[in-house]
Amino acid sequence: MRSIHDPRYQDLIKKLIELRESKDVTQVELAQRLVKPQSYVSKVETLERRLDVIELVDWLKALNIEIGEFVNQIKLYN
Repeated sequence: MRSIHDPRYQDLIKKLIELRESKDVTQVELAQRLVKPQSYVSKVETLERRLDVIELVDWLKALNIEIGEFVNQIKLYN
């Protein structure tokens, strides 16, 4: 199974979307903070592109969230 199809990864992305939306940040605004095109954010959020751990840290930093705080909010273990 490709890891992008792993339910845990899908839950992680759903949580990132919820986090972005809860902070009233659009995809365009997040992309600007990341110095990336809006399509980058869209592809991550629609599971067309996978985030690596460095990109995840950058994404969270752009939303002013500590990685430890984020990890405590998600369930990665079955």
